[in-house]
Amino acid sequence: MCDMQKLQHFQEDELKIVNEAVAIAEEMTSNAYKMSPGEWRGHRYDIRTLTDLTPDEVVHVPFAQIIRYVGRKQETELSSSEYDFYKICLQDHTILSALKKYPELRLFTFVLYIVTHELIHVIRFAKFLQAFDASTREKVLEEARVHEKTQAILRPAEISHMGAVFEFYRAWQGPLDDLKDMD
Repeated sequence: MCDMQKLQHFQEDELKIVNEAVAIAEEMTSNAYKMSPGEWRGHRYDIRTLTDLTPDEVVHVPFAQIIRYVGRKQETELSSSEYDFYKICLQDHTILSALKKYPELRLFTFVLYIVTHELIHVIRFAKFLQAFDASTREKVLEEARVHEKTQAILRPAEISHMGAVFEFYRAWQGPLDDLKDMD
C-alpha cells in the first residue's frame, strides 16, 4: 500500500494522449488477432489509470499490471454464470518516471506499446493460451513471447518515435531458448 495522493498521475492533456494510444492499441491488437468487433467486445477487460485504482492495484515496478477478478451477473447466484474480468492497471507514476529518465521516449508510443502488450496478455489468458497463475519461470517466458508479439504488431505500422520504445524493450528480444533454463 502507498499514499496514492503523493504519486504523480496523468494530467488532462496526458490523458487525451493515453486515450488515443489505448484506442489505437485496441484496434491494432484486434486486427492482428483477426477478431470481429463482437468477438473483441466478448473479452471482459477494462483499462484504468492511477486515479481509478485502489491502493492494492498500485505497484511501483512495472508500467502496468493485469489483475483478474471473478465477475457474476447480478441477477443470478449460480457459479456457472461467473466469468473472468481483467483489469489493466496503468501505473501513471512509473510511466511518467520512465519518460523523465529516458527523454527519447514519447508518451503516446510508450503507452501504445504498454497497452498493446497488456491486451495481448488478456487475449492469451481468455483463449487459454497462457495460464494466469503460472510459475515464475513460465511468466518470464510468457513476457518474452508477448514482447515479441507486441513488436510484431507495432513494427509494420512505422509509427514515429516507436523505435525508441523498441530499443527500450530490447532486453526482452532474442531467442526464448536463453530463458528456458531459468527456474
